[in-house]
Amino acid sequence: MTTKERILEEALTLFAEKGYDGTGVDQIAECVGIKGPSLYKHFKGKEDILTSLIDSAEARYEEYFGSDRNIGRLPESKEEFVKMAMGRVSFTMHDPIIRKIRKFLVQEQFRNERLAEITTRHQLDGIQLMYTKIIRDMMAEGMFREDDPALLAAELTAPVVLMVSRADRQPMNEKEIIEQIERHIRHFCDVYMNERE
Repeated sequence: MTTKERILEEALTLFAEKGYDGTGVDQIAECVGIKGPSLYKHFKGKEDILTSLIDSAEARYEEYFGSDRNIGRLPESKEEFVKMAMGRVSFTMHDPIIRKIRKFLVQEQFRNERLAEITTRHQLDGIQLMYTKIIRDMMAEGMFREDDPALLAAELTAPVVLMVSRADRQPMNEKEIIEQIERHIRHFCDVYMNERE
């Protein structure tokens, strides 16, 4: 791992634990094992570190989770839909970088307008747009009954987002929360998906 990567890793850990304002450049440098001025060889300052962290987390999320621009292969059955949705849930809950970013964003969203916008995009708007597109495309294939795909996307995703945040607060209950998420997704499919031969 390069020094620049170590700086980002340590900064993210500190931001998630102490908040952005509670973390200083010297603290980050100390955790990396370098002197504060050496950090400036890699980044202009703390804001530059934050921007790099957000950019890399968003690229990671786009690659492994998807978005309305990148929905991946359309599921062809209820089981594929459940598997796809649970795969995205698993990535969100278990990817160490995404977990730390989410914890950091949840804390900082009330102190920083830019971070509030990013939090809203990832926890509400972005995921709902992606599932609106997936459900709309699956409706066109006759897999979902005709309805408002945006409302269905909200009905699917809002409880999952709440349960993921509960798992962040209560990691000791993760197993039962994952089971609850899967039951919710299966129930959603039972209610809205058309039976296929």
